[in-house]
Amino acid sequence: MKKNNKTQNILIIGPSWVGDMVMAQSLFNVLLTRFPEANIDVMAPGWSKPLLERMPEVRAALEMPLGHGQLQLGVRRQLGRSLRGQYDQAYVLPNSLKSALVPFFADIPQRVGYVGELRWGLLNDARKLNKQVLTKTVQRFVALGLARTEAPPQTWPYPRLLIDPEQAQNAVKQLGLNTQQPILALCPGAEYGPAKRWPEAHFAAVAKQQREAGWQTWIFGSEKDQTVGQSIQAQVGAMCVDLTGKTSMAQAIDLMSLATAVVSNDSGLMHVAAALDKKVIALYGSSDPHFTPPLHDQADILTLNLACSPCFKRTCPLGHLNCLQQLPPERVLEKLGDE
Repeated sequence: MKKNNKTQNILIIGPSWVGDMVMAQSLFNVLLTRFPEANIDVMAPGWSKPLLERMPEVRAALEMPLGHGQLQLGVRRQLGRSLRGQYDQAYVLPNSLKSALVPFFADIPQRVGYVGELRWGLLNDARKLNKQVLTKTVQRFVALGLARTEAPPQTWPYPRLLIDPEQAQNAVKQLGLNTQQPILALCPGAEYGPAKRWPEAHFAAVAKQQREAGWQTWIFGSEKDQTVGQSIQAQVGAMCVDLTGKTSMAQAIDLMSLATAVVSNDSGLMHVAAALDKKVIALYGSSDPHFTPPLHDQADILTLNLACSPCFKRTCPLGHLNCLQQLPPERVLEKLGDE
């Protein structure tokens, strides 16, 4: 990879999913290898700011004021024009037409992305995505950061989030937690849908067994995961704290950095845990661990590889969810026993 020492101001149009934003950090690393003097700014939904603030490669997080699915052409035109003259390159990670509008209206000289949704006129470095060659999401992101003539990436730097220990301890105090026992972090939610969620009873069984070994459990998730979190906490009882819906994104990241091990569905928090260099046990049902694996050499991926999976459905089309129901807690406990 040839290095260019000229200062480049780079705008990234970031993804709208937590896991994808974590994986995008690999692209940021590649760009800084190629352009060591670059300044990288990322435009993305406001929720992503705590993630981006923990990525040393990022100079600034710029909030995209429009929600998912909102076109509002006038707002995008105004936003783009406000950025004119500030950037040399733009990399558009989502494949939608609307995601390429701001760099176009900003008149950024080089605008890179995949052809996607009829974007030939908006991108002047529009690349065709070969899904058979670029089989992983992170691989597709990283490939955009390479010159068109370079071979598809076979390796890439893993995401790594940097945590301020003082901020982590502040979160512990604010939420009345203790860190005297080993911490098992459970991430039982999955924004995509129930076909990615391991049963609550299985999570609870793991937590109860680890309690016998002297561990405590912290349950992480958003407000949407509160019903699941409360159910697990009720089944486990002592030494189990339900944090679902009770933390900010920043607090969740900082608190997870204190975990001894993390058991998670295929979700954004799984990718956060991997980027925090945690021992991760990742549970896959309807999704494909080859497409979005946790980017950590020591991650343990558990999947049954049933004939019906991965189906990539939000809910089980067969009505049984055997791909996760039949994945027993004992397999997770076996992995935790290595800790």
